[in-house]
Amino acid sequence: MCGIAGFVSSKMMRDGFRRVLEKMADAVAHRGPDNRDVWFDPEAGVGLAHRRLSIIDLSPEGHQPMTSHSGRFVITYNGEIYNFKAVKKDLSDQEVQWRGDSDTEVLLAAVENWGVRNALEKVTGMFSFALWDRKERLLFLARDRLGEKPLYYGWQGKTFLFGSELKTLKRHPDWEGTINRNSLALYLRYNYIPAPYSIYHHIYKLTPGSYVKISVDCRPGECPVPQIYWDAEKMVANSRAQLFSGSESEAIDSLDRLLRKSIRNKMISDVSLGAFLSGGIDSSTIVAMMQAESTKPVKTFSIGFNEAGYDEAPHAKRVAAHLGTDHTELYVSSRQAMDVIPKLPLIYDEPFSDSSQIPTFLVSEMARQYVTVALSGDGGDELFGGYNRYSQGRVLEKIMTRLPVSMRRFIASLLCLPSPMQWDRFFSILPFSPKEAEQRPGDKLHKLAEVLAVTSTEQIYHTLVSHWKKPSDIVLTAIEPKTVLTDRGLNIDLLDLTEQMMYFDLISYLPDDILCKVDRAAMAVSLETRVPFLDHEIVAFAWRLPLSMKLQNGKGKWILQQVLHRYVPERLMDRPKMGFAVPIDSWLRGPLRGWADGLLDKSRLKDDGFFEPGQIHQKWADHLSGKRNWQYDLWDVLMFQAWLENQE
Repeated sequence: MCGIAGFVSSKMMRDGFRRVLEKMADAVAHRGPDNRDVWFDPEAGVGLAHRRLSIIDLSPEGHQPMTSHSGRFVITYNGEIYNFKAVKKDLSDQEVQWRGDSDTEVLLAAVENWGVRNALEKVTGMFSFALWDRKERLLFLARDRLGEKPLYYGWQGKTFLFGSELKTLKRHPDWEGTINRNSLALYLRYNYIPAPYSIYHHIYKLTPGSYVKISVDCRPGECPVPQIYWDAEKMVANSRAQLFSGSESEAIDSLDRLLRKSIRNKMISDVSLGAFLSGGIDSSTIVAMMQAESTKPVKTFSIGFNEAGYDEAPHAKRVAAHLGTDHTELYVSSRQAMDVIPKLPLIYDEPFSDSSQIPTFLVSEMARQYVTVALSGDGGDELFGGYNRYSQGRVLEKIMTRLPVSMRRFIASLLCLPSPMQWDRFFSILPFSPKEAEQRPGDKLHKLAEVLAVTSTEQIYHTLVSHWKKPSDIVLTAIEPKTVLTDRGLNIDLLDLTEQMMYFDLISYLPDDILCKVDRAAMAVSLETRVPFLDHEIVAFAWRLPLSMKLQNGKGKWILQQVLHRYVPERLMDRPKMGFAVPIDSWLRGPLRGWADGLLDKSRLKDDGFFEPGQIHQKWADHLSGKRNWQYDLWDVLMFQAWLENQE
């Protein structure tokens, strides 16, 4: 795991290039604290920078930027190629004189012998890289299939910049950094900025499964068009055309084998390795298989909170005890968690407001004290139907198809007559358990009303995942741009609403929220994370399975649970699904109120010139009074304001 950066510039920088590249690299020193180096082609004006976190081949032979054996290609690379030994074997007839044992050298040899696209199609891993072809005078930028590793790029004046994080680009003297209000509108809707957009004009995220190439002879400002080498839609279409025809038992066996293979590959490391363990289905499956593959106790990590409804540590402890892992847990006070908030704008580089970023950082910080690599259970929900909206979608689709719009809107109006607070009071007098009562049924019923009012099933997903429903009304002069969620008709047969939701999550929410959250939080403390569920063979297999093997009796991840029960007794897993969250709603009314008041001050919002303050202040007043829980909408605005405050 590393940090990369660089540029293509028509300006001759023979004297200052090293200083600029070193500054760009040092901006992501946290991604690679072990080593730094740069490479520059003065004739072409191409510079590559690298910060190294040594994981595979700790010797100098793994040093980057690395030049290919022929001298034609130079690479700066971030990530891991998990099948590099198999690829190396496939290259054995090419008589390559290997210098070391790094996956970087194997990737370079693959490119040299097979070409960029063919190499990308053959390797399995998480990565982003910049590759300079000295013969053709082309720079290639590439990103892994599912978007585990980040890569930003774009023109600033006459200079083309790229890097693992935006902070690398900001260190170049040609950086302009004009905020894109249209991207800000997208952020208010989703709580993240979906690829290919970034918070800045003319700076983009490379989309997963794609690469771009830039000629040094191109005109400044001419943005390269991504070329797709792995298409999620084609993968789903091919999988759906070859649906799994075996029995449930055979499907469970197949998934078990695929996961064990993926985990074996993810456990290859020349440094200490462990895993996050929440005690939920996903992380417990990963840890159980790791322990089955290991001859000594696997190091596992979890954090706990004292607030009711947010503490998963006891569940994780029981699973760890059953599996016999070397388990470490840390109970975090509200104060410790809130102390992370000032760090978030620097960690995430652009507005990002998934509040689970706080516990993710805390568990990463703890794990880094013991290991350099940690496996996580991310991806299980998206692949095997774990989110509540998937099971809800099946019910909603039936309602949408059976009731006319007028009837649905009438029901929606009835649901909205009592306020969420009144609904909560009503449910509180019913014989519900405390945990159920804490889930604020009033907010859920008002959310249901919003969904019932839409005119088509296609709008259900968008309504469910939207925070601010009309963000262009909040962001001054903004026009919300199209995204892969709104500007792409599905050309896949046999997808019902639930599967459409899972597909949209796969191509946007997973890479742009979940994987972004984990990557930035972990790399901020120089911890590499690996995600076994996102092996592309497992992704394709999951889409071959009929939906009935994922969702049964209104609950998701059925097949994954069956695999897990081979390793962990069902009684240890029999509990409601919990999100990895913190009580932002109560914090905003309590210890964070002064901080939030300052950032949401009407005069400040007006002077900054990005938001129309009226609706924001109405939601703030409703939240403080307890009339509504607007924690997500308000956290979006607060994280932008905190980010803006930290801009140079």
